[in-house]
Amino acid sequence: MTGRGLSAAPMLICAALMLSACGNAGRFEQASPTASAAAPTKPNRVVQQTPATEREHERILSSYGGAYDDPKLEALIGQTVDRLVAASDRPDQAYKVTILNSGAVNAFALPTGQLYVTRGLIALASDTSELSSVLSHEMAHVLAKHASIREDQARQAAVVTRVVTDMSSDPDLTALALAKTKLTMASFSRQQEFEADGIGVGIAARAHFDPYGAARFLTAMERNAALKVGRTALDPRAQDFLSSHPATPERVANAQATARQYSSPESNERDRETYLAAIDNIVYGEDPSEGFVRGRRFLHPKLGFTFTAPDTFTLDNTAQAVIGVREGGNQAMRFDVVRVPAEQSLGDYLNSGWMEGVEKASTEDLNINGFPASAATAHGDQWQFKVYALRFGSDVYRFIFAAKQKTTESERNARETVNSFRRLTLEEIQSARPLRIKVINVQPGDTVESLSHRMAGVDHPADRFRVLNGLDVHAQVKPRDRVKIVVD
Repeated sequence: MTGRGLSAAPMLICAALMLSACGNAGRFEQASPTASAAAPTKPNRVVQQTPATEREHERILSSYGGAYDDPKLEALIGQTVDRLVAASDRPDQAYKVTILNSGAVNAFALPTGQLYVTRGLIALASDTSELSSVLSHEMAHVLAKHASIREDQARQAAVVTRVVTDMSSDPDLTALALAKTKLTMASFSRQQEFEADGIGVGIAARAHFDPYGAARFLTAMERNAALKVGRTALDPRAQDFLSSHPATPERVANAQATARQYSSPESNERDRETYLAAIDNIVYGEDPSEGFVRGRRFLHPKLGFTFTAPDTFTLDNTAQAVIGVREGGNQAMRFDVVRVPAEQSLGDYLNSGWMEGVEKASTEDLNINGFPASAATAHGDQWQFKVYALRFGSDVYRFIFAAKQKTTESERNARETVNSFRRLTLEEIQSARPLRIKVINVQPGDTVESLSHRMAGVDHPADRFRVLNGLDVHAQVKPRDRVKIVVD
C-alpha cells in the first residue's frame, strides 16, 4: 500500500469486494504508445529523452515501486541485450532496460526501445536463455511497430464508440457495437503476441541462446499463476503477462514449434550458472518499505503499524490498499489511508457521502488501542458493510468489511481485525527485512521436501520451490545441483 486511499465510492466498494472487472489488466506487451524512450546500444549509450518520455517513465516507476538497483543484474541484462540486438534484423535499434522493484512477473516495452522487466520475473527465470526469451519478445514488439498499430486501432475504436453512442438511442445496438470493437482489439492483441513470440524466439536462437527458453519460461509462468488462484487482480503490480494474453498451452506449443525450426548445436546456450550467480540475494516478493504481508498479518515498518486479518482470510498488498478475501468469497475487507482534515471528526467523515448507504444512526465513537476511531454500518444491494475510520498520527486509516450476509461471525471478524491494529515495536521495525532468493548447492540427502522446508514467508513452499527451479511434479534434485530457495 503506497499511496493515499481512493475517494470514489464505487471504486472503493469494488476493491473491497474484489470485483476484478473494475481493475486494469497487466500486460506482457506494449505499454502506452503515447511516450517513447531510446538508448543506443554500444558504443553510443546516450539516452534521448522528451517530456512525454519522461512522464511515461515516471508513471511506470511510480506504478511498479521504482527502479531496482543491482549492478550484477544490470550487467547481465546489458550483455544479453547486446547479443540480442546484434542478432536482430535491426542492429541499429536502440534499447535501454529498467529493472522494476516489483515482485510481479511482468515485462513490457515502449515504442522506441525502453524495456522494463520486474525483479519478480527475473527471480522466476532459471537461466539466461529464459530471460533472453522475455527480452527478445519485448524487442520484437518494438521491431514490429506494434505500439503504432495499437495506437491507430485504439483511435479507430474510440471513433466507432463515440459515433454509435452519439447517434443511437438503442442500448442494444450500442452494446453490440462496443462488444465488436472490444473483440477486434482483443483479437489484434492476440495476433501481436504470437508474432512477437515467433520473432523473439528467432532473435534469441540467432544470438546462440537455447530457443526452447521461451517455452520453458511460459510454462513456469503458467505454473506460477496457478499458485495465485483466488488472489486479487486489482493491482497492476500484481499482474503477470499471462493475464490478458493467448491461452498458455497455445503459446507454449507455438514457441516449441518455432524453436524446432532454429534448434542447432550452436543455439543451445542456457548459461544457468552465470544467471544464478547474478540473481543470488535478489529481493523476492514485496518490498517491506511499502508494507508487506506475512500470512494473515500486515506490517508497515516505515509507517510503524500492524494488524492481523481473521482466520481463513488471504491478504494481498496492492498499490492502493490491502485487500483481504475469506475462503469461499462471502466476506472481504479493504484497508487504506485517506486525507481527513484535522478539524473534521471521524464520525462526520464516515457520514460525509464518500460511501453510499451509510446509516448515520449507527455511527459510534471508539478508542482502539489508544487511537481515536469511529465505526458505522452501511448497506448495499448485495453486501452489508462495517466501516471503521482510525486516526494514527496525522493519517486516517479505513477498514471496510463486506459480507454477503451480516452474521455474528462477520461482526466478530471485523471487530477483532480492527482491535489488532497497533504500533510496531522498535524491535519489530528493525527486524522487518525483505525476503530474498538464495542460491545453494544441493547436498547428499536433500530432497525437494526438505529444501522447501527451508523456504521462508511463502505459501505452498514445495510447489513454490518446484516452480522457482523449473522442476515438474515428479522431478527430484541431485547432489551438487544449484537451486533457488527463498529466505528471510
